[in-house]
Amino acid sequence: MLEKMNEFFSKRLDGYEEHQLNAIDGAREFYPFTASLLPVQNGAAVLDLGCGTGLELEYYFKFNPAAKITGIDLSEDMLAALKQKFSRKAITAIHGSYFDIPFEKNRYDAAVSVESLHHFTKEEKTSLYKKVLQALAADGFFILTDYFARTEEEENFFRQELLRLKAAQGIIDNALYHYDTPLTAEHEMQVLREAGFSCAEISAQWGATCTIKAVK
Repeated sequence: MLEKMNEFFSKRLDGYEEHQLNAIDGAREFYPFTASLLPVQNGAAVLDLGCGTGLELEYYFKFNPAAKITGIDLSEDMLAALKQKFSRKAITAIHGSYFDIPFEKNRYDAAVSVESLHHFTKEEKTSLYKKVLQALAADGFFILTDYFARTEEEENFFRQELLRLKAAQGIIDNALYHYDTPLTAEHEMQVLREAGFSCAEISAQWGATCTIKAVK
């Protein structure tokens, strides 16, 4: 049964970090690797999309203790855990959908998202990435670590399966439901370029998971 995104993650808060680190191939490598790509200048401003409990931030604050984070997540419970864990850090936690929340233009040195955006379509991502691009400073960049479909056929199957499940459950609202619909990495980079990023390239890969760096 499909669950609304915020409810899905709130229900699984207690075991969330253990699952992320132990059930996803390469997670113990890609979280610190992602953090290592973020800006190191004192007080750097970073926008974290789907921040959850901030697993990548645990590593990032080791590189940049004075970084200023704006974290957005659908789950209030996740954000509460985030704020408790990093109570001494400069974190602004925003409850809601990063599709709906406006971003201040030219505000952030970097944006980051880890294992969050594989739930959405090309069309949804295009509008979001345009908004992220506008939120970045002149020399800003976006670090995306996520898992991707291996083939275009697999990508299409996931999307059609979500539509089938929604129809079977009689879901007709526009709420976000938890179901993985990853693009291929090639299509993801294409979307980033179409949104206006000057370049988008894979920095590292662990099985189906890649880190993509997109530069404004």
